[in-house]
Amino acid sequence: MAAMAAFSILAPGACQLSAQTGAQTGAQTGAQTGAQTGAQTGAQAAAKTPASFLTPPITPLTPLLTPSSALIAQPALQTASYLQAATPATPTPAAQTPSQPPAQPAPAPADQTASPNGTVPPGGTYTLPPLETNEVNLIFTVTDSKGRFVTGLQQQNFGLLDDGRPPISVLQFTQQTNLPLRVGVLLDTSSSIRQRFQFEQDSAIEFFLQVLHLNDRAFIEGFDVEQDITQNFTNNVDLLNQGIRKLRPGGGTALFDAVYKACRDEMLTLRDSGTLRRALVLVSDGDDNYSRATENDAIKECQRAQTIVYSISTNVSPSRDKGDEILAQISKATGGQAFYPVRIEEVANGFRNIEVELRSQYSLVYRPANFKNDGSFRTIYLHALDPRYKVRAEEGYFAPKPQ
Repeated sequence: MAAMAAFSILAPGACQLSAQTGAQTGAQTGAQTGAQTGAQTGAQAAAKTPASFLTPPITPLTPLLTPSSALIAQPALQTASYLQAATPATPTPAAQTPSQPPAQPAPAPADQTASPNGTVPPGGTYTLPPLETNEVNLIFTVTDSKGRFVTGLQQQNFGLLDDGRPPISVLQFTQQTNLPLRVGVLLDTSSSIRQRFQFEQDSAIEFFLQVLHLNDRAFIEGFDVEQDITQNFTNNVDLLNQGIRKLRPGGGTALFDAVYKACRDEMLTLRDSGTLRRALVLVSDGDDNYSRATENDAIKECQRAQTIVYSISTNVSPSRDKGDEILAQISKATGGQAFYPVRIEEVANGFRNIEVELRSQYSLVYRPANFKNDGSFRTIYLHALDPRYKVRAEEGYFAPKPQ
């Protein structure tokens, strides 16, 4: 019965598999007995198969990292199982408390296993070959109904559609990824935040002290009507501290220009080899009265650079305004999140929440179907099969343009 239960999740092939088993038995004990055994076993397996798995036969994916499991896709929102007799792991909700890191699952984190062409140095950080032009690296997080991060999920717990189609293959899936981080902190230095600026600076410095590891890099950009990068990418926290202290508030606000140029000039020009996580932390009240770029321009440039934007609002009034909505829209479209402190002193909590999220991310590398280097926008639909969990990922990306 145990073997039958395991096979029952492969609904489309259950009867066939059992019939084959019966046929083999029949070859040994008699054709008539084998045929009866195969028919009975197939009927039992079909009876035990959940109705939701009774879908047309589907070719299983063959991920290179974990051959025994594969990604679940949901074409036309109908569950289609790609599992190969694998049992989903029990996820571990991670309390979203600043001082408490996400709970670790019982097995060793999946990102301690290198990809077929990559290596894992002693620190546990990937050294991977560069992505091919037809490969997508998707960074995402999972939360429960209370907003707590969920770690320990497996590849088979998710469904994915890229531009409306399941991927051709899954090359890599990692939990609580240690992929190198490239992060930029964008501080609003306009006159509207003058009284709050000290808290922003102190919180940003503490964030770098906690989040930057050996292979991570960060840069500092202040913005009012113009953008001022006071420190380029570095791993040196002292230099980042100096860059933050150089900023002075005053002037109007060109928020969209700041986000657009940070992605265009910093993220898109990165020459690091291997897979990276790219993120911007935007600290602002969300108001914009001076940009040439539009909100949509800024979002598209982030998607081209595959950069997640986390926003921390400095508007501490009792009600949210248009600026808060803008921060939420930019963050949502790029797979990030907006935080709204109720007191300016709580800006540091927003940074700490981002720190926890960066330690709770998953990474998925796959080859999309029907991929063309035509510069078009391709939508991403990623979800958890368990309705208790919510996946937060970018809404899509731009394919490379023809050379």
